[in-house]
Amino acid sequence: MKYRYLSDSHVHTNCSKDGCDTAMMMCENAVRLGLYALTITDHCECNAFHEEGYDKSSIQSYFEAKKAAAVFGGRLHVYTGIELGQAMQNLSAANEILDSCKFDFVLASVHNIRKKQDFYCLNYIYEDVDDLLERYFDEILEIIEWGRFDSLAHLTYPWRYIVGEHHIAIQKGRWDGRIDEVLKALIRTGKALEVNTSGFRQSLNTSLPDLPILERYRELGGKLVTLGSDAHRWADVGAGIEQGMDILYRAGFRHYMIYDSHEPKSLPIG
Repeated sequence: MKYRYLSDSHVHTNCSKDGCDTAMMMCENAVRLGLYALTITDHCECNAFHEEGYDKSSIQSYFEAKKAAAVFGGRLHVYTGIELGQAMQNLSAANEILDSCKFDFVLASVHNIRKKQDFYCLNYIYEDVDDLLERYFDEILEIIEWGRFDSLAHLTYPWRYIVGEHHIAIQKGRWDGRIDEVLKALIRTGKALEVNTSGFRQSLNTSLPDLPILERYRELGGKLVTLGSDAHRWADVGAGIEQGMDILYRAGFRHYMIYDSHEPKSLPIG
């Protein structure tokens, strides 16, 4: 193992609709791999909070993570987390779930913009990609100003499908200004930027966001970064985390963060 303090702050158990395995299985694999810490961050899609049962599954996830923390104490640091999707599309739901559980860590994400399906589901033959991305960054900035989260998940999530799956070219540099807006807002509000390593397991074959954006974040003064595999099954726990640490090191970072009761704990990259 190249790095001493490997941690994964973005994994989904079977409490997520698209997750496969239990928190215990995820933690067992983390121990086998020698991870220092694991944060369980099951989905809570606020725009579908009650009709799809996220109000119940998110609380179940919290208690499953607490049980795992008790079982694996001494072998693995286990933290309770949540991936809060589309918070601004149902703000009352977002506040309700965050007030219901004492999560250690909250990831903020936008999987679909208002009145649209998940970027994964869209038929791009009928979509204006520029309009989608403008609206995407607008919603990201709204969430940052709201502020009830710790780290922004997979900033370049739409690229996973627009470029990686549908092979639609996005003009290089076209979105640099909007991305700078996001990075500056994160820095100003003291929020972290996630390096999501799921892209290494997909056709995009890069982290989300990639090295140039991480270099720009550091150039602007960004210091808080988290790492997450976005695993949805036990076998992907920790996947790509070493590659993510490599990229962070190349971007000039020497530490990354895990969160305990919303407080960042700095771990060395090295």
